[in-house]
Amino acid sequence: MPPLINPITLFFASVFTSNILLTNFLGMCSFISISKDWKSSFGLGMAVTFVMTITAAVSWAVLHLVLIPLGIEYLSFIVFIIVIAAVVQILEMVIDRSSPALYLSLGIFLPLITVNCAILGAILFIQIRSYSFIQTVSFGAGSGLGWWLAILLLSAIRERVDKNPVPAGLKGPGITLITIGFMAMAFTGFSGMIAVQ
Repeated sequence: MPPLINPITLFFASVFTSNILLTNFLGMCSFISISKDWKSSFGLGMAVTFVMTITAAVSWAVLHLVLIPLGIEYLSFIVFIIVIAAVVQILEMVIDRSSPALYLSLGIFLPLITVNCAILGAILFIQIRSYSFIQTVSFGAGSGLGWWLAILLLSAIRERVDKNPVPAGLKGPGITLITIGFMAMAFTGFSGMIAVQ
């Protein structure tokens, strides 16, 4: 039986207090690499949000309408990866045709959304927690928006930090990781109020 969590509560918890990136640290590679530029961060965040929401809904449907009735839910991991890859491929074609500049700025990180562990992690959390379809869409959209919010915040902070003096030993990855740590503390500061389990 699915946990009795209101979808709205689940949405806000997955954006803020149970942020997939800042509480589970999933999807860090593209988060750190792309967050140097606000425009690229915005585009990648939008793409991750779209992919996470769509793949969560499609994966739930495939799991509950195909895999479980056929008794082959042990194939869910492989099927989820195929669903993610298909959605990312479609998104890549759409971005390439509609915004070539964004497509070029995202570079290799757009196809790497396929292996972004935040997306697969969110889908696996949904399966483990036995969410209903509404809860699944709410959690998928909230997790995507939480990832998007985190990368936008980090890119804004990094642009400000780059214009200010930083001790030599902290320049680059050092100050970035410290900033991420502070962001994680800020996001989880209210986790007693709303948590997703």
